[in-house]
Amino acid sequence: MHPGVKESAAIGVPDERTGEAVKLLVVRKDPAVDVATLAAHCRAHLTPYKCPKHIEFTTDLPKTAIGKVLRRQLRDALVARAPGELARA
Repeated sequence: MHPGVKESAAIGVPDERTGEAVKLLVVRKDPAVDVATLAAHCRAHLTPYKCPKHIEFTTDLPKTAIGKVLRRQLRDALVARAPGELARA
């Protein structure tokens, strides 16, 4: 994990070309961290098909009582925010 990231979660979103793409939701520890920095970090440490196509910053991630990230809730929130956004994101 990048030192400027407090926590993150990856979810799958629809993609026209590949069917599904990786979207990374990030809670920053360092406010100077930007999308380009994280994308470069991912390219250096992950295989190409695991690199996120989309990166979005958020203030917190929904979790269960034991601390696991609720990925389904993240995806549902994205759909509720903008139903057509996932296809374009």
